[in-house]
Amino acid sequence: MVTRTVDLRSDTVTKPTETMRAAMAIAEVDDDVLVCDPTAERLETEMARITGKEAALFVPSGTMGNLISVLVHCEVRGSEVILGDNSHIHIYENGGISTLGGVHPRTVKNNEDGTMDINLIEAAIRDPRGELVYPTTRLICLENTHANCGGRCLPAEYIDRVGELAKKHGLKLHIDGARIFNASIALGVPVHRLLQAADSASVCLSKGLGAPVGSVIVGSKSFIAKARRLRKTLGGGMRQVGIICAAALVALQENIAKLEGDHKKAKILAEGLNQIKGLKVNVTSVETNIVYFEIVEGSNITAEKLCKYLQEHGVLMMPESSSRIRVVLHHQISGTDVQYTLSCIQQAVTGVHDCNGDLKEISV
Repeated sequence: MVTRTVDLRSDTVTKPTETMRAAMAIAEVDDDVLVCDPTAERLETEMARITGKEAALFVPSGTMGNLISVLVHCEVRGSEVILGDNSHIHIYENGGISTLGGVHPRTVKNNEDGTMDINLIEAAIRDPRGELVYPTTRLICLENTHANCGGRCLPAEYIDRVGELAKKHGLKLHIDGARIFNASIALGVPVHRLLQAADSASVCLSKGLGAPVGSVIVGSKSFIAKARRLRKTLGGGMRQVGIICAAALVALQENIAKLEGDHKKAKILAEGLNQIKGLKVNVTSVETNIVYFEIVEGSNITAEKLCKYLQEHGVLMMPESSSRIRVVLHHQISGTDVQYTLSCIQQAVTGVHDCNGDLKEISV
């Protein structure tokens, strides 16, 4: 019988802490659609301060945050956005920018570190003289950290260069900053510096920060005014939203400092996986809380079979393909959980060592 659960599917699976639940229970609320909810206002003010932007807006999800941001910048149907071919907006957000906004995505290849070559971005910008036949480029999107590239961090200097390119061509820059706090901690650079060149950003509260629901989009006052109208259009006005904003405020106060520990445990896990015969990890690419590992060709186990075995022992992971698995650390994964996970994986792959729960806590 499984006596423990180690949920490594995503950092979205965290449960509200007791402090969050207490804050939610006593949260002062009003109607946020009428711009009257005091707790939502506190959260938005704090996020605007942290990100260095004029204003902020709470939204139910990162997908809605990115969608609203793209639609504000690309008000004219038939506009075009340049974004990475491996980006979250392009792959995992149901094609919403096209389906709902009539915005055409033009992809540029993402490098292994999550960047796109500056010259390739510039080459993708449409020549305005061809507007009779081409869509009009209006926006560039970056992602920081870049999830599909293993949680890699885009440095401020790179973002600055993309921002300069955008201004040169009269474009806007949006950053999908779902895990921007992870990037900030890993790089040792304040969030506002990482977003300095951006016209807007979407910041997730329910990933590494561990809040139960929501994201915040940030930008100029005029940008947020338009975003608020679009949020209502998309069904994102949620009335007494202060109840969940209260948990997000606790997350900002208590969980940012825990991200460094998540990163250290991810590195420990990656190094441990790399020592198991039949598995391969690019340890140097593990910069934050996401780890991808490969099952070496010729092994007698597939990703699906390994994940099934692990589930039977209380360890949950997400297979990406027949030979690739994603693991995401968060503040509710302990050092003992990491060691238990490694023991279970070794047992499944090599048949050596039984899984047990009596392993020494890792100090982070």
